[in-house]
This record gives sequence, C-alpha cells and structure tokens, in this order.
Amino acid sequence: MPHSNALNRLNRLPVARFHKFTLVAVSFAYFFEFADINSFATTAPRLVKLWGVTVDQVAYVTSLSFVGMFIGSVVAGWLADRWGRKRTLTMTTVWFCTFSFVSAFAWDIVSLGVFRVLTSAGLSAMTVVAVIYISELFPAAVRGKYQAYAIVIGICGTPVTNLIASFVVPINDWSWRLVYLWGAFGIVFILFARRMKESPRWYESKGEYAKADAVLKEIEAEVAAEKGPLPEPAAPVESAPAPKTSLRFLLQKKYLFPTGLLTVLWVTQTIGFFGYSSWAPTLLAQEGFSVEKSIFYVALTTVGAPLGSFLAAMVTDRFERKWCLVAFGTTIALCGLLYGLTFNPILIVVFGFLVNMFERGYTALAYAYSPELFDTHGRSLGTGISYGLGRLSNAAGPLIIAALYNGSGYRSVFLFIAGMWLLGAVVLAAFGPRTRQARITPGQPAQPAKV
Repeated sequence: MPHSNALNRLNRLPVARFHKFTLVAVSFAYFFEFADINSFATTAPRLVKLWGVTVDQVAYVTSLSFVGMFIGSVVAGWLADRWGRKRTLTMTTVWFCTFSFVSAFAWDIVSLGVFRVLTSAGLSAMTVVAVIYISELFPAAVRGKYQAYAIVIGICGTPVTNLIASFVVPINDWSWRLVYLWGAFGIVFILFARRMKESPRWYESKGEYAKADAVLKEIEAEVAAEKGPLPEPAAPVESAPAPKTSLRFLLQKKYLFPTGLLTVLWVTQTIGFFGYSSWAPTLLAQEGFSVEKSIFYVALTTVGAPLGSFLAAMVTDRFERKWCLVAFGTTIALCGLLYGLTFNPILIVVFGFLVNMFERGYTALAYAYSPELFDTHGRSLGTGISYGLGRLSNAAGPLIIAALYNGSGYRSVFLFIAGMWLLGAVVLAAFGPRTRQARITPGQPAQPAKV
C-alpha cells in the first residue's frame, strides 16, 4: 500500500524557519481573533447608554453569537476535511474580518447582533482549523509548546483591544465603532497564506500520497538547507485513505468517547471563561463603576493573558497535559470566586489578572490536548464538533447569568462561573486520557487514539 509517511517525516524535523514562519502566520490570525472576540463586551456599556440597550438584550446578542460559533466550528471541521487545512484557515479568517468591518456600520442592536453572529461564526471556525493545522505540521514532541506560543502572541490581541477600547469608546457617540474596524485588520493574513504549506497529513488522509510527498520534500529541503542533513524517519505505518466523514462517523466507539469528553471540556471552558470576560465590564458598570473605569479595570486584568499562555508553553510538553488542565481549571475557579467577592478596585484587578492568566494557559493546553485524542481521519470533525458544542452551550450561558444577576445579585454570577470551572476539572481528572507517551514516541497510538 503506498504511503508518504508524513507523520514520521515531520516528527523527525528540527524546528527551523519553516516552523517559525508557520507560527507567526497562525499567531497573526489568532491575534485578530482574540482582538475581535470581546469587541461586543467592550462596547456594550456604551451602547447601554447610547441606544438604551438592556442587560437582557446584551444577553441575547451574546447568546446568539455563540450559536454562530457552533455553526462556524462544525462547518469548519467539515470544510477542513474536504478543502484542506490551509485553504479553510484562509477563508475563515477573511470571513470574520469582513463581518467585523461591517459591524462598525451597525445602526441598532438588532443589526449589530446579526453582524456579530456572522463574525463569531468565522472566529470559531478559524480557531478550529488553526488548532488542527499546528497539530499536524509541528513535531509531536514540541507541538504543545508551539501551540501555546501561538496563543502567547495571539492573546496579546485581547489586552491591546481592551486598552484601545478603554480610550476610544468614551470619546464620543460614534467612536465605539473604531473597535470593530480594528478587528478587521486581520485581513492582512492573506499575505502570509501565500507562503504557507498545506498539511501533508491531510493529503495523506485523502490518499493523495504524491501531493503529500511533494509538500514534504519542499519542507525537508528548506529545513535541511538551514539545519543540515536530516535523520532517517521511522518506518511508516500502513493505513488506508480516510472514508468520507459525517456526524455518524463520530459515533464509532473510538471517536465517541473523546468527542464526549472534549465536549465537557469545552462547555465548561466556554461558559466559565465567557461568563467572566463577556460580562465583567457590563456588570461592573451596573454595580456603580463608571463605564470608563469598568472597561479600564477589565483591560488591566487581560494583561495576564499572554503570561498564562507563556506559562502553558513552559509546562505543556514537560508534564502530562491532562493534569496541567486540572490544576489550571481548579485555580481559575478559586480566583474567579474571589473576584466576585470583592468590590475593591485593586483586588478586582489582581484576581481578574489571575483569572485571565490561568484561563489563557488552560485554553492553550486544551488546544494542544484536543486534537491528540483523535487520529487524522477524525481529527478535524471531532475537534470541530466538540469545540462547537462548547460554544453552542454558551447560547444559554448569558441568559443564565442575566437571570442570576437579576434574581440573586452580582456574587451569584461568580459562584456559577467557579462551579463550571470546577466541574470541568473534576471530569478531566476522572476520565481524561493521558497523551504524553504518544507525544514522546512518534507513531505510537495515543490513549485512546493516534496523534
């Protein structure tokens, strides 16, 4: 049976300029994904005053945005299997940048809500494909670290955007629109895309061994010219081309368990994180802080985000990712609870800083962990479905938070958020497979699937 041996040929490569360019390109897309994802949260306090938007309306827009994320994740998983990782990554990035630009011209909360749903679909779709792309191109022993490095760079988009918003939103009645124009600058990604390579592992999964071999030879020649002669790869493992994937495909036993586990991971992460980040500015403003101060305090807390991704990069390939996720999730639950128990500005910033730091570390770890639970055949659809279901769950999250806030007050919101993080940590501790052996030994099966 023909085989281009993509996995082992990529795994034995030293990290070179090819990998670093790929890292920068994906990080650039991540930067504007993270820059745009909280745009509505940073502008909502101004719209409450300008358009008379209610807390319930903020909840509906936020909820519908997560429906868009679900649709985007599922469609991206399907497209990435059929059209390729690189092409789908480019298309989804262009999509979210286009609708971020259009959001700047919204005329009421309904039009802005529609544009944000379409933007969110692209944001989530891009993330799914980027996670898979890095997982398939980087050597197994270091892919977690470079997945985290991409987040370290990309996550800077969040504090940069929040700081920009803290200055431009209060200027006048139209300056909030600049936040959405800023999110559209990610369109420059198409300049990077021209030099990026398609995943040889995707070609191989389609039985297109000649194309996979051609791309591998280009990558190997580039790396060898920089690093010298390359070691021989391990022998290939024979495999048949992948069947066409569908939702029924994931009902197979080897895909059903990881899909279910990762759905729990992403549901608790999504509700826990966005329950905090999407609502913190609005809730602080509702509790008596000025719009300027509420946005500024939240902007200061997001400075911790890049540090969290860097921390994840330091531990992700040294320790079992499952237990890193459990430790980070438990810490977030504690810090988020303490955030909700204080109205002291200094403590708000301190605990908010810690929530952002450990949450982004958790996300970087989860981005590396998720694709490792699937083989190449199920990776795109399995990752997309589980990530998408996590995003879909937050269609209910904002409505729950609004009901908690209106019915039981500010602190009940943060009790709920802490509980979600703790639930995720407990489920991972009890049922999460270990993947460390698979990362260290190229070509060996992960538990429970190949990486």
